[in-house]
Amino acid sequence: MTALENRPTTVDFDSPEHQARLADLYRDFEAVGMTPLWRTREGLMPPHPQPKAVPHLWRWDDLYALAARSGDLVPVGRGGERRAIGLGNPGLPGDPYATPTLWAAIQYLNPREDAPEHRHSQSAFRFVLEGEGVWTVVDGDPVAMRRGDLLLTPGWHFHGHQNVSDTPMAWLDGLDVPLVAAVDQGFFEFGPDEVRDKRTPDRSNSERLWGGPGLTPVAAVGARPQSPLMAYRWVHTDAALTAQLELAAEGVEGTLVEPGHAAIRFSNPTTGGDALTTMRTEMHRLTAGTRTRRSRTSASSVWQVFTGGGTVTMDGEVRTLGHGDVVAVPAWTEFSLQAEDGLDLFTFSDAPVFEKLSLLRTQVTEGDDA
Repeated sequence: MTALENRPTTVDFDSPEHQARLADLYRDFEAVGMTPLWRTREGLMPPHPQPKAVPHLWRWDDLYALAARSGDLVPVGRGGERRAIGLGNPGLPGDPYATPTLWAAIQYLNPREDAPEHRHSQSAFRFVLEGEGVWTVVDGDPVAMRRGDLLLTPGWHFHGHQNVSDTPMAWLDGLDVPLVAAVDQGFFEFGPDEVRDKRTPDRSNSERLWGGPGLTPVAAVGARPQSPLMAYRWVHTDAALTAQLELAAEGVEGTLVEPGHAAIRFSNPTTGGDALTTMRTEMHRLTAGTRTRRSRTSASSVWQVFTGGGTVTMDGEVRTLGHGDVVAVPAWTEFSLQAEDGLDLFTFSDAPVFEKLSLLRTQVTEGDDA
């Protein structure tokens, strides 16, 4: 007779005997590290994402003032490596993460100061809100950092920074630190104690080779997982956003994401995909009075106001936006933007990871009362 055939056909689930046997079963489950699905299904398989991270906004004036204070008190050198201050989401206490997969930080470099070279498996970028005078050296290639520029440091590329000016400079760092940590893929290696190449060229080698839109050097034909172009310049970004709005005004169809809303994605010229494998980077421009439709996505994102002002609405709560402010948008947060006199924003997200895993889901909720 099998175990199934030997099972009682009727059970009094409320009897003291049954409850005692059930309690013994749960104790034995725990002793060997087993967890029954019937007691944990809602936690393991919720009807929709239930992020621990919460929608949050950091004011640029607060961030910059604290970063400047750290410049007076904290040296840059081996050990700490960078004067970078992570933005910790209040819903993730103990972790310096903006969302469970994204690390955002303000990095501050004093005049005539160098940050030593190192490399790590985490991918990184720098977005410059204001200022210039710093060069980041990526695998020996000096790359100028200027207002509105996006600078890449793909995973396992040596990189250091040097400020050759007489003024300090701060910028937004974005990395996939928490994602890499969650899957135990973190590696780190020190490089030279000083930046190897002290040159300050107007254009880096990667820009000279890959800087022509749609033009691929024949010797470098072939897909690369991450962009070989280390700098995406504001002059090109601004021109592309301006052109989208001009074409829309001329009646060209399919120009804008939504009326009054131009957007560009920073892409890998060898594939047409995202510039970095684990993070999507974009720039958005909203004309005066434009409001985006309410929507939500299973990706999480971080936004920084580049110019202009307006409001952001997250899960029904409206918050004002000003120059440099940084916003964390957790997964499945209902989100919309409103521009006052025009609004430019930089954003990065973890969307490429979930696209590759066929997990990304987006829903427009405008007019949806569900």
